[in-house]
Amino acid sequence: DVHLVESGGGLAQPGGSLRLSCRASGFTFKDYHIGWFRQTPGKEREEVARISGRAGSSWYDDSVKGRFTASRDNTANTAYLQMTNLKPADTAIYYCAAQENRWTESPLWPHEYPHWGQGTQVTVS
Repeated sequence: DVHLVESGGGLAQPGGSLRLSCRASGFTFKDYHIGWFRQTPGKEREEVARISGRAGSSWYDDSVKGRFTASRDNTANTAYLQMTNLKPADTAIYYCAAQENRWTESPLWPHEYPHWGQGTQVTVS
């Protein structure tokens, strides 16, 4: 079975940092792109960052560019989202997701990702 498990969320002050982890199992991790999404109440889940399977490419939404960094360790089947200079507007549930084939320089839709983690709450206050 495919599993993605996020960790690392919590409470941060504005200007602070958090690092999210996404540990994967049940599939060939290096063959999958990992997307990071966030969702706030009443809004659609939106992709904010993505890293390619072999970590050669990354994409960021303008709202997080220069503040968030996606990375991965394929030997540990784990992806990371380093979040710095956090703002209250970054408060959301953050999800990691995995898919094999789609790469664009624009956000992907949630339905383009077949595999999801359970989400982790990030609160900036």
